[in-house]
Amino acid sequence: MTKKIRALGIGAVVVLWAALAAFAWIKQPDAFSDAERRKLAQFPELSTKELLSGEFVSDFEEYTLDQFPGRDLFRRLKAMVHYNVLQQQDNNGIYIENGYAAKLEYPLDTEALNYAIGRLNNVYKTYLEQSGSKVYVSVVPDKGYYLTQENGYPAMDYEKMFSAVKQGLPFATYVDITHTLGYGNYYFTDTHWRQEELFLTAKTISQALGATPPNPSEFTKTALSRPFYGVYYGQAALDLEPETIYIMESDLLKECKVYGYDPSKPTSVYDMNKLTGKDLYEVFLSGAQSLLRIENPNAKTDKELIVFRDSFGSSLVPLIVQDYKTVTLVDIRYMDSRMLGQFVEFKGQDVLMLYSTLVLNSGKTLK
Repeated sequence: MTKKIRALGIGAVVVLWAALAAFAWIKQPDAFSDAERRKLAQFPELSTKELLSGEFVSDFEEYTLDQFPGRDLFRRLKAMVHYNVLQQQDNNGIYIENGYAAKLEYPLDTEALNYAIGRLNNVYKTYLEQSGSKVYVSVVPDKGYYLTQENGYPAMDYEKMFSAVKQGLPFATYVDITHTLGYGNYYFTDTHWRQEELFLTAKTISQALGATPPNPSEFTKTALSRPFYGVYYGQAALDLEPETIYIMESDLLKECKVYGYDPSKPTSVYDMNKLTGKDLYEVFLSGAQSLLRIENPNAKTDKELIVFRDSFGSSLVPLIVQDYKTVTLVDIRYMDSRMLGQFVEFKGQDVLMLYSTLVLNSGKTLK
């Protein structure tokens, strides 16, 4: 009897795996994982060259892992075992503390950091050194800066990074914003900070620039209609609660026009077309854009500002525009910095270099 039960169990497992394998071959491959926010591997090219080099086998393995039936269910089961059964602190580098999901950013990649500093030095020497601009630099700490030390997780050497940026960019005035933030200023399931919690940060940066700080009483807190599932929601593979994104609206911002690639089609500071997209954070200044220009007809001065930034700048910049008639945002992750002179005239504008520790620790993304 025992042998029959064992045989039936083995047979059931074999049938299940055979069925899953057959389904994997029959089903149309998914192009994108909404949970993980990444493209999924597709069936590799089958050729003699690929077979002989071994690349086909490697690519096919990646394809089968990405396209495995019920993949998200198995990912969730794995995460639950890691967190709840094995009592591990993280799963795939994602940990949960005080209700906040974050990713282990460790160790400090000095080579990548030095590369990023070199790129910013090159931008200064090429465009800013003779322009008469006042240059400021500020580093946005990731959520882990506030979570790792008090909870015993390994962390990059943040102080070494801050010091390297100060020393590596001697032409710029360093603006420290670490004291204006805490983990509560960030989304529960995402890397980014909450705009409604940035007024102290915006005040600190504005005062450093010699500009008028934002007045919170002039803004209205408005909730977006769709729930927000941040990037860590999918990566953690746990049943985390969605949250709400709030935008800070004002009469001044409603009058601003934002220009991108097509100057004949201006958009708004908050792009509501992104409500139907995969990432709600893209509502802030339309998300990833290599070059944007904000025109502010109600500016308090004729001054202009150029911001070299990553995605953290999308939600901060609307809070610091009030004095500037023009604010130009440049993201050299998506534009070769050697091309900047074709699109931006450098003529003594205030310049802010605002980059997160996440980007600086993977600095080779800067072009």
